[in-house]
Formats: sequence, C-alpha cells, structure tokens
Amino acid sequence: MSKIAIIGATGRAGSQLLEEALRRGHTVSALARNVSSLAARSDVNAVAVDVLDSHALQQALSGHDVVLSAAHFSTVPAAALVEPAKQAGVKRLLVVGGAGSLLLPSNERVIDSPGFPPEYKAEASAGSLFLDELRNEQALDWTFLSPSAEFVEGPRTGQFKLGQEHLLVDAEGRSWISFADFAIAMLDEVERPQHSRQRFTVGY
Repeated sequence: MSKIAIIGATGRAGSQLLEEALRRGHTVSALARNVSSLAARSDVNAVAVDVLDSHALQQALSGHDVVLSAAHFSTVPAAALVEPAKQAGVKRLLVVGGAGSLLLPSNERVIDSPGFPPEYKAEASAGSLFLDELRNEQALDWTFLSPSAEFVEGPRTGQFKLGQEHLLVDAEGRSWISFADFAIAMLDEVERPQHSRQRFTVGY
C-alpha cells in the first residue's frame, strides 16, 4: 500500500479520492486550508496547509509516495505543486484535470468550441496551461486525468471508458463521469500505472 497525500481533500472530487484511497487500504493524509470537517476521523491524517506556501507544502508532502491534487487551477499553478513535491522527495503527482483541453473529433479543443460556457473559461484555460507546464517537467513522474465534460455527483459503478486526448461521449451523446467513478480510475492509476507523464481521460 502507498502513503498518499491528497491536496484539496475536502472538495467534491478530493473527498471521493479520499474515500476511494481509504477503501483500498492506503495510508492517507488529507491536505486543505480548512480541515475541520476531517479532523475527527481516526483513519485520516488531516493537515491544514496553505498550498501556496511552498515550504509548508514541502513539509506536509514529505514521507509520501504519491500526491493527488484536486486543487483549482485558477488559484494553484503547476509550479506551486511540482517544486515542493520534488523537494519533498515525492515520486509521483497525479492531477485531477479539466475537460477543456481535451479534443473534439475535429481536433479543436473543447475550450475553443463555440458552445463552451464562458463562466468556466478562466479555470479551463488555467488547467490547459497547467497541463502544458507538466509536459515540460522531466524529473517528476506526473499524470493528468481529465474528467468528461460533465463532472457530477453520481453512483460508484466501476463501469467506464478510458481515453487519451479526445473527449469521451456515451451512446446518447452525453459526455459525463461521476466523482466516485473518476476516483476509481485515479486510484487504479496509482496502483497500476499506465499513463506516466501523460494525460488521459475517463467517461461513460
């Protein structure tokens, strides 16, 4: 089993990553600015940390095998995570990505398509930049897992498809994945790495 640090563990995606990691028997540290909702759990090492404080984050990550990040791209750039992780001696960084940088059948990015919601553009653009910066990273073993267009609450089914650079769409034309099934795909990658220094995607 691995020692896993989860950044943003109190959010919707991060909390599902936390539950899936615990379900599989990993040792988990939950990192967030406010960990009051986690502090009483005996199975979780709750660590209050400002992820933009590089020294504090390095200390919090020390001793872990893997870091999972569910932080928002618009507030936490790649360098804020990559450098502290390397200084802490962590070998792997797995990131909850965005769908905006995925490609449509035309090879146009989702974020550049005419129907892309303007309210999501800033976060999606920051996520695309984050991925570009990871692709230039040579020392840290990273993986960027993009959800489908709709990233929603839903059941943990264990039934989904994996893709690489193109947006996944189901038989009804919908592109979606639940937080719980996304977490399964992410922890599968932790346990059986298949996408070292790559982006991949998951959907129904």
